[in-house]
Amino acid sequence: MSDVVIQIEGLSKQYRLGEVSTGSLHHDLNRWWHRVRGRPDPYLKVTAENRREENKRRSEYVWALRDIHLEVRRGEALGIIGANGAGKSTLLKILSRITAPTVGEARIRGRIGALLEIGTGFHQDLTGRENIFLNGAILGMTRAEIRRKLDEIVEFSGCAAYLDTPVKRYSSGMVVRLGFAVAAHLEPEILIVDEVLAVGDAEFQQKCLGKMSDVASRGRTVLFVSHNLSAIQQLCSSAVLLRAGRLSCGPCDPATAVQTYLRHARAMPARSVRLRRGNFELESVLVTDADGRQLTAPVPHDETHFVEIAFRLDSEDPAFCIGYELFDRNGEVLFVSMSSDAGPQGSPPISSGPNRLRCRLPAYLLNEGEYQIGVIAYYHGATCLVNPHKDDVRIPFSVRLGPGRSPYWNRRRLGALAPLLTWERAPDAPAT
Repeated sequence: MSDVVIQIEGLSKQYRLGEVSTGSLHHDLNRWWHRVRGRPDPYLKVTAENRREENKRRSEYVWALRDIHLEVRRGEALGIIGANGAGKSTLLKILSRITAPTVGEARIRGRIGALLEIGTGFHQDLTGRENIFLNGAILGMTRAEIRRKLDEIVEFSGCAAYLDTPVKRYSSGMVVRLGFAVAAHLEPEILIVDEVLAVGDAEFQQKCLGKMSDVASRGRTVLFVSHNLSAIQQLCSSAVLLRAGRLSCGPCDPATAVQTYLRHARAMPARSVRLRRGNFELESVLVTDADGRQLTAPVPHDETHFVEIAFRLDSEDPAFCIGYELFDRNGEVLFVSMSSDAGPQGSPPISSGPNRLRCRLPAYLLNEGEYQIGVIAYYHGATCLVNPHKDDVRIPFSVRLGPGRSPYWNRRRLGALAPLLTWERAPDAPAT
């Protein structure tokens, strides 16, 4: 028997922007009749009969996936990477039977467990214990199966003290923990995971990785979507890269797919990063010199440069904070810097209207290589407006080695950082 558990042939998915109907009752009925008979949508064909209609409506349609061919074998851990809007989540929703493809088919052999929207189906007025049974039933677990695994689920979630408390009193992190704990204790032959590492604290993320690694080591198939490129390389045995709905690279070694993805991101021309969230609007993110001129070529590591963020606030709020995470070429966070780090007295004022802040990156800090700046914006103790692990607002830039101060330092050193640290003779040990 073949060990191919997922076989995708010519898979495409098209959505229509705006109104859902075709624009006429006749076309709607014709589309419905074709669907009832198991035939493809007649208005997606480019024929002499409807080419004029197709051309007129072309701007109203968008292809989320185009002509995907892929085979996944039993026991394989496949990473799926790509920019936001590349079609990753659409592909997983088709494989999970949440939505149907427009063209093509996906044949699946085995029971599927999907972690797409963790905590979906939780009832706010029910306790954590009651929601475990409710959510487990939604995910396809029997009552006996849930009862048998209840202690494991509770221990994994870390919510034992709140198990008989209504979920509406849980923090958002606790809800995510409980939702993942239920879904992770399914026993599927195929586990589909979409961006679970974009939420939760560091301890929870490590538990997620450990659980998925455990599933993969038992010979089950894992499909894993994440912007955490380091996790993709750590967990997956192979990977594919999606770009604009098409399969751009793979299946191949995860490191190859990641490097192809990062190479494409660096080659992209400068793009607008305008993003509106509530009363906050992000306008631009730049790497500049001391005079505020934008740097587009690789910056010398022996010169000071700045990360400059321009944004607008509709109303002033002392709880508002903005900053960034610096990522290396593998997607690992090197450090985080926030505008409020120096405290109320040392932090730059942020007013209503336009603001432009910059953060100094000292010379001799970063090693030669490729980096990304991911913007963070939130209100202290409340709402997160921009999350660099979920929002596509990462700005790539490069650092090259300058001439330096020492004739012995003329090549790239190991590590992401290459600081110029002070050395001196140690004082004599005090007499005892």
